[in-house]
Amino acid sequence: MQHFRISIIVSVVLMVLAGWWGYAHGGNAGLLQALWITAVLGVLEVSLSFDNAVVNATVLRNWNAFWRKLFLTVGILVAVFGMRLLFPLVIVAMATGLGLIDVWHMAINTPAEYARNLSAHHGEVSAFGGAFLMLVFLNFLFDEEKQLHWLGWIEQKIGQYGTEGLAILLTVGAVFFGMTLVPEARKLAVLTAGVVGVLVYVGVDWISGLLESEESNSSDPAVGKLIAQGSIGGFLYLEVLDASFSFDGVIGAFAITNDVVIIMLGLAIGAMFVRSLTVYLVYKGTLDEFVFLEHGAHYAIGILALIMFASIGYDIPEWFTGLSGVAFIAISLWSSIRYRRQGALASAG
Repeated sequence: MQHFRISIIVSVVLMVLAGWWGYAHGGNAGLLQALWITAVLGVLEVSLSFDNAVVNATVLRNWNAFWRKLFLTVGILVAVFGMRLLFPLVIVAMATGLGLIDVWHMAINTPAEYARNLSAHHGEVSAFGGAFLMLVFLNFLFDEEKQLHWLGWIEQKIGQYGTEGLAILLTVGAVFFGMTLVPEARKLAVLTAGVVGVLVYVGVDWISGLLESEESNSSDPAVGKLIAQGSIGGFLYLEVLDASFSFDGVIGAFAITNDVVIIMLGLAIGAMFVRSLTVYLVYKGTLDEFVFLEHGAHYAIGILALIMFASIGYDIPEWFTGLSGVAFIAISLWSSIRYRRQGALASAG
């Protein structure tokens, strides 16, 4: 429970703010409605981002205390205020040519217009996020150095023949598929967003590789160890990963309410609990205990990437997106428990 203490405290404060906001705009009925919608958005964010917490934990468990603390403090501020409040404002500002202050007034005074402008660029957002997440999944799937394979020999063979070049080729193909789902006037914008998603992933991967190279060439073993246990490349990777996950939640939230303040508060509660889940998984050694949990999270990321590409042209219900990720996590937990029991029986025999 100690890992969730801060999240619970912050959630109570944010719920109070949501209640005050609702009461100020609708009296007692507005208060109850604001509390209910904020809670629903918090649960939605957790369900959509649980696999994000697992992947975060797989990276953070190898980091030193400095980088781990930096991500869990500065990173959460970027996640809550940057991606769930500022980024949607930036998208609308770029689409309308207005300044951020004007867009904020639009979000407060005419939320329906704000939501319409944000949703109008769902295709570009999905192409960017889908491309980045697909590369995360494919490069995990094509990792021939994995010692444990959830799907057995099938996954092992895929790892042997898959390469980073093939991952990029398949992702660019998915971007072109997404481009075919939009009208002619928007094709270039969707294609550009998808290519930028690929470039961002490759760029972050290059920075991480550069730092690893510095580690191997360093004459000071302490410096090399520091780079290996955390780096700006890894920090950027996790921030962009979180951003890719948050896109769907932010845009999907407008299907529930147009009140941008309530959306920010609800998603912030969910983001805090995702942070707490990450901390719990790291310090409790859950990933070592449930060996296929990392696999399930990455397969959930792969499904989410496909859903994001499909959502460029089709309406995908938020409940389906959330449940698909949870299903992979649940199956991987069951597989991990069965694997551990089989190991125990083999040792006893």
